[in-house]
Parts: sequence; C-alpha cells; structure tokens
Amino acid sequence: MKELNFKQELTAAFGQPISENPTQVMVEAAYRHHNLDWRYLTIEVSPEELESAVLGAKAMGFRGFNCTIPHKVKVIEYLDGLGESASLMKAVSCVVQKDGLWIGENTDGKGFISSLQEITDPMDKKIVIFGAGGAARAISVEVALSGAASITIVNRSILRGEELTTLLTDKLPCSADFVSWEGTYSIPSDTDVVINATSIGLFPDFEARLDYNPDSLLSRMVVADVIPNPPSTPFVREARKKGCKAIDGLGMLVSQGVIGIQHWTGMKPDSAVMRKALEEVFD
Repeated sequence: MKELNFKQELTAAFGQPISENPTQVMVEAAYRHHNLDWRYLTIEVSPEELESAVLGAKAMGFRGFNCTIPHKVKVIEYLDGLGESASLMKAVSCVVQKDGLWIGENTDGKGFISSLQEITDPMDKKIVIFGAGGAARAISVEVALSGAASITIVNRSILRGEELTTLLTDKLPCSADFVSWEGTYSIPSDTDVVINATSIGLFPDFEARLDYNPDSLLSRMVVADVIPNPPSTPFVREARKKGCKAIDGLGMLVSQGVIGIQHWTGMKPDSAVMRKALEEVFD
C-alpha cells in the first residue's frame, strides 16, 4: 500500500479534503516555532452535523476548536458555558476545555482590543465604528467592556444599527448612538478611534472605498481596519497618508490566534512569527 503523508491520511479518514487556511498556517507556524507537537486542522462541518462534530471533538480529546459562520450561535447549545463577551454577544468563535467543561469564548473582539492596546488604551475614548455585523458587534462589545466613553455605530441598515446600539446601552456601561449611513459620512472632530468593521475593501474588491469624507480624518486619530486581505486597504493607506496611526486586519487576526493558543496550550506564542506566516500567505 502506498504510504500516505499526514494530510493525505486525514483526507482519507474524513472522506473530504482538509484544506489549509490562513489561520491554520499562522497557528501551526507558532506550534512549530515553540516545538509543540500539536496540529490545527481546518475541517468543514455542515449545520446538520454540528452536534456530532462537537461530540467527536470531545471524544477524540481535542483541547478546543474555533468555529465560524454559520456555527457561531448554534454551537452554544452543545457547550457547558460561555465567557463574558460570548454571553453578551450570543456568539462563539473559540471553544476551550476548562476543568472538564467546554466553554465558548469570543476572541474576535478580544483580538481587536489586543492589537488596539498596542497603540492606545480604549478607556475613555470616543469610538466610531463603520458596520453593525458580526465583526462590529464583537468589537463594540469589547471596546465597551474596556471602558470606552462613547461608541457611534455608522451603518446602512437601520434595524441592525439600532439593535447593536440597544445591546450596548442596555447591557454595558457605555454611551452608544446610531447614525444612519446615508451618503458621505464625516467623522466628528472629537473622535479618538475610527474602525472599519465592514467588508468594504476585501479581496477581490480591494480598491473599494468607505463612503466617508477623507478631510474629516485627523492625524491624531487612530484608525483600524478588520480586513486582512489585503492588509493595506484604501482606508489604511489614506489614514497613514494623513499621519494617523493605523492598525491593519492582520493585527486583529494575529491577536485572535494568540488568544486561542493561550486558551488551548496555556502559553503565549510569539506573535511576530505568526504575523510573518500570515504576510507570506497574503503576499
């Protein structure tokens, strides 16, 4: 019988391709760097097989796993508890085994906060967030938990924008308001941090621009974009030309990976190694 390599063995065992994605490349680069005999696998699971997949992960001794759309909400039914932010958002992106219990965490917003804190502390800051989807929800909750003075949600869908601001004002010690994104938006001059939490600028539409007034962007503002591909979006490039300190989407992705590895292994990995692996993916 022809000898199979590890990836082929997994493909044969699961009966479907087990593909690499940027997160897998990044996490496994950290495992190799720290001489950890661990693997991070990317496995597609259909919604109807989610419960079986979670039970399988438990049975096979997994230390945890990430989950993404469409499983972030449904997976809660099969867990033993939730962390604070996951409970508020009612969404899970990272599951970890703690004292025999399977706990759902949300690392999306935590990853953003970690990268933001390398430049500025969100405490008492005035924040503007473009978008009201999953990324905006995760980020706004974590920004509020970190003590932001106020959060302005700018979004085209009034319903989603109002739902998010209601969550923030009802559940968190934070002032929040919603602005309907009709036409070109001008960033208030007293804003401290501006965040693009939409998909505008994501590959292949990497030249798409946010509909905002570039003249309202001031050099003292910190700008962040959640899009990792490409890392240098038009919004990030414009911000840097204005003299703003800017955070690209790779920073958030790396920080999420760091938090996940800490949950599973108990050690803090080298973020520089992880970022280098991602940069090679998106080069």
